[in-house]
Amino acid sequence: MTEAADVVICGAGIAGVSTAYHLAVKHSVSNVVLVDERAPLSLTSDKSTEAYRNWWPGPGNAMVGMMNRSIDLLEELADECGNAFHMNRRGYLYATADAEGGDRLEKFAKEASELGAGPVRIHRENAGTGNYAPAAADGFFDQPDGADLIQNQTLVREHFPYLSDEIVAVLHVRCAGWLSAQQYGTFLLEQGRKHGIRVITGKVASVKVEGGNVTGMQLAGGETISSPIFVNAAGPMLREVGKLMDVDIPVYNELHLKAAFDDPLGVISRDAPMVIFADQQTLDWTNDERAILAADEDTRWLTEPLPLGAHTRPEGGSGAQTLLVLWDVHEEAVKAVFPPDIDPMYFEIALRGLCKMIPGMQIYLDKIPKPYIDGGYYTKTRESRPLSSPLPVGGAYVIGAMSGYGIMASAALGELLAAHITQSELPSYAPAFDLNRYEDPDYQNLMENWGETWQL
Repeated sequence: MTEAADVVICGAGIAGVSTAYHLAVKHSVSNVVLVDERAPLSLTSDKSTEAYRNWWPGPGNAMVGMMNRSIDLLEELADECGNAFHMNRRGYLYATADAEGGDRLEKFAKEASELGAGPVRIHRENAGTGNYAPAAADGFFDQPDGADLIQNQTLVREHFPYLSDEIVAVLHVRCAGWLSAQQYGTFLLEQGRKHGIRVITGKVASVKVEGGNVTGMQLAGGETISSPIFVNAAGPMLREVGKLMDVDIPVYNELHLKAAFDDPLGVISRDAPMVIFADQQTLDWTNDERAILAADEDTRWLTEPLPLGAHTRPEGGSGAQTLLVLWDVHEEAVKAVFPPDIDPMYFEIALRGLCKMIPGMQIYLDKIPKPYIDGGYYTKTRESRPLSSPLPVGGAYVIGAMSGYGIMASAALGELLAAHITQSELPSYAPAFDLNRYEDPDYQNLMENWGETWQL
């Protein structure tokens, strides 16, 4: 069987769905086909923390500019559908118990602010306590932007009583929060279907290229689709699909897990923001436990300093009890397998990683609750910046390598790729997400001194 399409998109995750939406709904491209061997939005897009923020480091302001645009688009879509995907602006709360941690958070805040993430309001001891505005639990209208750096422990205790008395400073990033990724993606897909988007179940087995240009592709079942445009939105399989056109896409995968469990004791308030421990730490063990762990090469790392970034947030409405718990202690390239391998100690390690910041979590170590654990792959470039650009084959494009921030970035990156495909005006940040940036010697030199990513 052979059919034709104006655009074929390989991958019906949030990147592919967003691109299809912008092509069909915003640019009136009438015959857009999404091809995926799985149900839409079911591989990694439904495994995320579903959070967003505009708080990003440099170099340059491309990430902040792109995320500001993406959040604007998310808010427009939420407004359009009556906030059916439950977008909020509770923010990200970075907390430190390190005497020098407040200075690090201030430096981080001022850098992001200078790049366009909004003003920084500083609340120090006995000063500035009257103008801190707590975040609303629901919705996103009429909320502050920028961030509040609170170095007044009285103010921290007042608004975040679940934090340890040892926390000396918090940075509350305000243009941030979370949403229902599944409902967001479903809304895009429903609107796109009204404008002609079709979804075909299948696996792209080959891409036909003639004279340096895409002319079509064949599915594993033998069906062919003729099309002058092919979009690689294959998520963790981005590199493999690129090879079908003899294009090397320089990405790799990291496995990131997420645990959910019930908090019947209300250790964290149900209206809390995303709470992130901004300190490196060494886990607390008994002397016997530490000796046993240190004696085994496979577990010795559990007794050594571990990275910053243990984080948690409430999941569900005011009547729910679920908390999400995450801590990426392993950041190494792995082969993507489905379903992914689950570390049996993941939940306990993540729970322990939160105890120094949220002492109330300690009670769940006495009798560890049964969690639900899932996870997906962060598909990453070397510098953790995404791709949304043409490929070096006529009519071929790529969108992906979103490094775990695909939900929040998908609106702007889908819009950007649709602009590339329709030859529309590109935003100023477009070059930062183009594959050909790696051909620029200045960019190569820049990557040698990239610095911290502050990915959370």
